[in-house]
Amino acid sequence: MNSPLTRRQFLQKSLTFAGLTIAVSSTPLGYRIVKAEDLIKTPGLFNPNAWIEIKPDNEINIIVNKSEMGQGVCTSLPMIVADELDADWKFVRFVEAPAGERYGDPGWGGQQLTGGSTSIRHMYEPLRKAGASARKMLLQAAAETWKVPLSECIASKSTVRHSKNGRTLTYGDLAEKASGLSIPTSVTLKKESQFTIIGKPLSRLDIPLKVEGKAQFGIDTLIPGRLYAAIARPPAYGAKPLSYDEEAAMKVPGVHRVLTISRGVAVCADTLDAAWKARDGLQVKWDKGSQPDLDNQTLEMSLMESLKEKGLIAKSIGDVKSGLSQSARNIEATYILPYLAHVTMEPMNCTAHVREDQCEIWVPTQNQTGVLAMAEKITGFQRDRIQVHTTYLGGGFGRRAFTDYTEEALEISKATGKPIKLIWTREEDIKNDFYRPGNSCLIQGGIDKKGNPIAWSQRIAVQSVFAHFAPQMIKNGIDPQAVEGAADMEYEIPNLLVEYVRIDNPIPVGFWRSVGNSENAFTKESFVDELAIAAKKDPLEFRLSLLKNHAASRRVLETVARMAGWGRPLKKGNGRGIAFHSSFGSRVAEVAEVSVDKKEGTIQVHRVVCAIDCGSYVNPAIIKANVTGAIIMGLSAALMEKVDFSNGGVASSNFYNYQEIRMDKIPEIEVHIVKSKETIGGIGEPGLPPIAPAVANGVFNAIGTRIRRLPMNPETVLQAIQKA
Repeated sequence: MNSPLTRRQFLQKSLTFAGLTIAVSSTPLGYRIVKAEDLIKTPGLFNPNAWIEIKPDNEINIIVNKSEMGQGVCTSLPMIVADELDADWKFVRFVEAPAGERYGDPGWGGQQLTGGSTSIRHMYEPLRKAGASARKMLLQAAAETWKVPLSECIASKSTVRHSKNGRTLTYGDLAEKASGLSIPTSVTLKKESQFTIIGKPLSRLDIPLKVEGKAQFGIDTLIPGRLYAAIARPPAYGAKPLSYDEEAAMKVPGVHRVLTISRGVAVCADTLDAAWKARDGLQVKWDKGSQPDLDNQTLEMSLMESLKEKGLIAKSIGDVKSGLSQSARNIEATYILPYLAHVTMEPMNCTAHVREDQCEIWVPTQNQTGVLAMAEKITGFQRDRIQVHTTYLGGGFGRRAFTDYTEEALEISKATGKPIKLIWTREEDIKNDFYRPGNSCLIQGGIDKKGNPIAWSQRIAVQSVFAHFAPQMIKNGIDPQAVEGAADMEYEIPNLLVEYVRIDNPIPVGFWRSVGNSENAFTKESFVDELAIAAKKDPLEFRLSLLKNHAASRRVLETVARMAGWGRPLKKGNGRGIAFHSSFGSRVAEVAEVSVDKKEGTIQVHRVVCAIDCGSYVNPAIIKANVTGAIIMGLSAALMEKVDFSNGGVASSNFYNYQEIRMDKIPEIEVHIVKSKETIGGIGEPGLPPIAPAVANGVFNAIGTRIRRLPMNPETVLQAIQKA
């Protein structure tokens, strides 16, 4: 059910069966449906990005063009097709699409990329139209078989029934005849009230494979004749090897080759253990790198000094300077957030085999288009000579949108001519990440005599993620991901200014679950709370007053408050904090109930209640799982996580010095879905941004101490208590 297919194999396989196979693609004139036969007859006609295959035995294969990293796309995407198709869910299967233009995302301009909480948002309409088109063809096939009007044929659970005499034909019975019919020029999609699958908490299709150990992650790939690779990497950014002991490495039994690659010195061996031993035996001596004085202190100094600079204007409403001067009370706060690693459960890995005339890659990736481009660059092959197998991902969170680990495996395989299996250690994973960037933020706010906010000035100093990954996304010098969640916040403040100061240093930064929202939600929602306290108003009512023209957002806040028992007395020493944030098209509010040990500086989160409005949705069980996971990841970052730097590189190396939350610290978590008619929103990331400020606001409610620095570990908490 989860075996990857090449493009050619898929087409050949589809046409071998006397079944129905259709595809859908976006064009400048809208979505277009086509049969696989027509695609073969007219190569290059267009690039379809969704496929449905109905077999004579009633099996229905849905081709999934998104990477499965735990978020459930191998279930939710087939559900969309199955509902419009009126399929019997027990016959539905999924097949991961191979890498290629035919499986691109229309919302990404044809790129095959999984990220930004877009899988459902981008594929919902084309998949529904594909399912509806196949259903109409099957109904037409039944009508022609029975020689009855189309209006007398009813589709339900993979069967077509004649309404007048009750005779039936299965989809499998009709598939061959349907494949000879013309694609309908238009279809009518179901109304929400007609859904039988969409909106139901169906069990995930990939879970049995994972429980039974049959799911193939990248790290499970075993290719005959493979060599294992290990890489000695520079300890400081920009460091180059001065010397290494190749002879010592080659003496390790099973070692085949030592070679220099773009990111270090690689060793190839028969076993992973031999490769590691040989790598250590190299005893590489490195130069000092590009910025040898880079450490925690210099980085924080850079963040703080950058706040003194005038930034580029990302958002401006009214006259902030005048608003602040007219305020009855002004408040100012500076926030500091650390660099964060992704620490996916499965470290980075890739298996690659570069032959004389073709290349094959097995990789857990979020970015098939990027992998193909990297393979083209390194091998010099045309894209049709490169085959990429997307395995299951043991976590992604944006890290696997980058192709550095694929590049390494390809370079080594090209040099040796052998299949190369590269597996990073946890230390390599933490020390060579594309991190969530460190962030500093200065906010000045003013309230009038009635306690209403009349001015908000926010300056954000942070590195640019898009500068490396997609520089074309930077407009007028502003990285939109650096200011997201601030420049587009929904709170209605008459005088608003958001500035961006770009920081540059050698540290590679990248997409980290919810990207800039994970940082700007903390600063924004913490400062809103500070304004509410200064105005002597309830933090919930204060937020609601700033959302008078945002009914959906108000409903989310009101729901979470009701479910959390906002305003009810708490146990002495406990506190509640609330936070609200919109991101990726969804609105989320969270309440955290916490307690603080003032002597130890430890925070315990007892309960988290979340309300989310993501508009129309496909599978509520998958929504709750995604949001719960995002809250836990956000809690870990809020309370514990921080990358340390020294001597020009990363000092953190494993879980003993890069702390993550443990199971015994996970609070009770409730997720409530607010039903609405809003546009469909994302799910994988929006649950994360509100949790850090909800906890910080809860700490203030509990002990009266405001925390403006993450993580909220004992050191940070004790320092904040001493300053209060």
